[in-house]
Amino acid sequence: MKKFLILFVAVTMVSVAAMAVIADDKGPAEVKLPASMGEITFNHAAHQGRVADCATCHHKGVGVACRSCHGVKAEAPKAKKAFHKRCKGCHKKQNGPTKCKQCHTGPKG
Repeated sequence: MKKFLILFVAVTMVSVAAMAVIADDKGPAEVKLPASMGEITFNHAAHQGRVADCATCHHKGVGVACRSCHGVKAEAPKAKKAFHKRCKGCHKKQNGPTKCKQCHTGPKG
């Protein structure tokens, strides 16, 4: 019985530690977004420090790819339109880059 209790406590501790790591995972530090004007390297980590709520950008939930709806579903605006509205709108308010080649710096997609 004592061995079972020790095993139970050990499994519980590992489970709690794993859940803490998962809860602390805020996604990749950098995201590459292919685009016809040139790939965008999005500094996800820097934006997390500036945006209080993940739902500001991830309106369908964290882990849901934007292009799973945008550009696929008729009721959702095309990805280009959605990104430009969300990103450039915020950049204008926060004095971020708004010129095409300031964000589209990578190879053309």
